[in-house]
Amino acid sequence: MKKLLFIAGFLATLTGTAMASAGSAGAVDTSGLTTSALGIFSVVLFVAAYSLVIFEEQIHLRKSKPVLLAAGIIWICVAITFASMGNTHAAEEAIRHNLLEYAELFLFLLCAMTYINSMDERNVFQALRSWLVSRGFSYRTVFWVTGALSFVISPIADNLTTALLMGAVAMAVGGNDKKFVTLACINIVVAANAGGAFSPFGDITTLMVWQKGMVQFTEFFAIFLPSLVNWLVPALFMNFAVENKQPKPAKEKKEMKLGAKRIIALFLLTITTAVSFHNFLHLPPATGMMLGLGYLGFFSYYLKKKEHRNYDVDDNPLSHQTYHAKPDPFDLFRKVARAEWDTLLFFYGVILCVGGLSQFGYLATVSSFLYHDMGPTTANIIVGVLSAIVDNIPVMFAVLTMLPEMSHNQWLLVTLTAGVGGSLLSIGSAAGVALMGAARGIYTFGAHLKWTPVIALGYVASIVVHLMVNGY
Repeated sequence: MKKLLFIAGFLATLTGTAMASAGSAGAVDTSGLTTSALGIFSVVLFVAAYSLVIFEEQIHLRKSKPVLLAAGIIWICVAITFASMGNTHAAEEAIRHNLLEYAELFLFLLCAMTYINSMDERNVFQALRSWLVSRGFSYRTVFWVTGALSFVISPIADNLTTALLMGAVAMAVGGNDKKFVTLACINIVVAANAGGAFSPFGDITTLMVWQKGMVQFTEFFAIFLPSLVNWLVPALFMNFAVENKQPKPAKEKKEMKLGAKRIIALFLLTITTAVSFHNFLHLPPATGMMLGLGYLGFFSYYLKKKEHRNYDVDDNPLSHQTYHAKPDPFDLFRKVARAEWDTLLFFYGVILCVGGLSQFGYLATVSSFLYHDMGPTTANIIVGVLSAIVDNIPVMFAVLTMLPEMSHNQWLLVTLTAGVGGSLLSIGSAAGVALMGAARGIYTFGAHLKWTPVIALGYVASIVVHLMVNGY
């Protein structure tokens, strides 16, 4: 048990991110903090909190709660440690960088979730389910259609948004068939992560690599074939577990409500806006997404007025005119309130936890051990595995902060492994975590873990293909 705890602690320290600015990093000598009592305590606390996340299904404790608690305590340890060294401002400067990283992710996710909730309320996914059933598609066909769409859409939108969209479709088609929904969700997560790996806009990690200038825009497409293999290998295995039967026919045909198509168009416009903000204006994609939320806000006002005008309402109690009841108006803020807050707060806890651990100076030690002692190929493969244990965003940020000397093809390799490695576990990527929230109780950590061996086979196959096609 002690050996297991040591390994878990070591793996946790490998993911520590250097969120602090260069100035604050230089102001405090962290060389001796890796063996400090508070540093070790913080690592143990983080491992304990993440263990509770892993066993969420068994203990029924929301995943955000343990990491929120751990994040606060870890930063208390950081602040006490720095204050004892005579620097009372270094911790504040460091945590502000963590908060900025989280704020961008939070706003991006909040906007995407609001659009998903709006489309759900407008019966977009229910109508799509009716269309798929009417077309006579079997569960196996839907399994491949949602997977293929996830792989194709993810490079344009991003893996998180794509997973939420396709996951909603799979749940609408599958209904109460938990086995199909589980397999479809796993397939969607793997496909979305694989599709997002070969595009700068497919994942936050690829965005960071592109922004850092390590891989140019067109060079990402060199890992298209490895990414495709990463999805197809596990999908072929899971295909045989999907029953080749028809979904249960819907009791009634669902049609999209007023404004549904325009909300879809606004969502696509929002994605285009976010991409343009980053590509042309050099602004964070989250700011473009929030502008897109403004699009929806104004349209919701129009939609509310339009729906009321479509109803013949007479408020005069003395009138004998027949009238319809007022419809439940489309309210943007109700859609915001329906966002998966457990997921959003979970990301806050994770980013603050690993950001706090980085302040104890583990990063330099890990960089030397991985990239100098083990070599870049082995190190980059390990980075992908680590991204499944702790989200790939802090892992990739750690690599970009360490900036190890390696060839261009090795930078492509770490982009691939960090992007698709998160598929090994449901908690390893934003797509998996978000879909766990959307399909709560159906797509779980344990359900995904059962298929980890075949996903790992796809992970290995994608690396082999990359090394054969793009060289060592």
